[in-house]
Amino acid sequence: MKARKNKTGTAVMAGTQKPFLKKVKDNRTLLLMCLPAVVFFIVFNYCPLPGVYIAFTNYNFRDGIFGSPFVGLKNFEFLIQSGELWKLTRNTLLYNVVFIVLGNVVQITLAVMLNEVRNKYFKKVSQTIMFLPYFISVVLIGAIAFNILNYDTGALNTLLRETGGDPVKIYSMAGIWPFIIIFCQMWQQTGYGSVVYFAAICGIDSGMMEAAEVDGATSWQRIRYIILPSLKPTFIILLLFALGGIMKGNFGLFWNMVGNNSQLFQTTDIIETFVYRTMTTQNNFSTSSAVGLYQSIFGFALVMFSNWLVKRIDPDYALF
Repeated sequence: MKARKNKTGTAVMAGTQKPFLKKVKDNRTLLLMCLPAVVFFIVFNYCPLPGVYIAFTNYNFRDGIFGSPFVGLKNFEFLIQSGELWKLTRNTLLYNVVFIVLGNVVQITLAVMLNEVRNKYFKKVSQTIMFLPYFISVVLIGAIAFNILNYDTGALNTLLRETGGDPVKIYSMAGIWPFIIIFCQMWQQTGYGSVVYFAAICGIDSGMMEAAEVDGATSWQRIRYIILPSLKPTFIILLLFALGGIMKGNFGLFWNMVGNNSQLFQTTDIIETFVYRTMTTQNNFSTSSAVGLYQSIFGFALVMFSNWLVKRIDPDYALF
């Protein structure tokens, strides 16, 4: 330890920096716990990065990634001129904005309502029932939707025929599908998301709630002035996490609900479904890679901007 003087002239002891290997040895248990996650991100997120070069080439299997002709930004130009990039960006963003906003509002509402329930048995049963849809595969959700909505044998059209009505060709009506997809997303994810907010409510100091009740505060006043402000940090953190994936759509849900139905692409085609379709049906790796790179850059910029904005408003709520 070496002595040094601070600005006031008082002598203080300056600590020596620990060697790097010493730090590793002291924290070896924590580092070993982090190792699987580190390996996962290196293998699946960093090792594939050189493949980004495909977006700037006219890729073919014979020449490989780095042997294919370099075309610069022509793949991006084609997407912009064709109008596909705007449509995909619009659909992906709008769906995710609705999922985030409506999802959080419904989840907070359900969590608050469950907290107000006094019957513990009913509360546990309700939580379990709401949580179950999260474990149902999107393949099954797509199959259920098809059996209800298809023109020939669907339950809805069968009921319409039996009651003297005309059957509806829902799988050719692009305008109605955003509502169907949003409903399915909410049905599957709301119960799981509400658990996070319910846990945050359970962490609120019970003394505050009891004091408010003694002072004559109504249930609505306790919700408005204690519960909702206490959920603000949780909401902001979950919002920032959600914004990180705002350009990533729920491929499983969209593909199993819509499939390769070109009549619905105008309102249901998102970036993930477009990339999958161009790779499997057209073998167009260059265009799909260009869309994927655009998606990643746009999402990264949005996260950085959102975090900067939150830090300017209240640094305590920022991620970094």
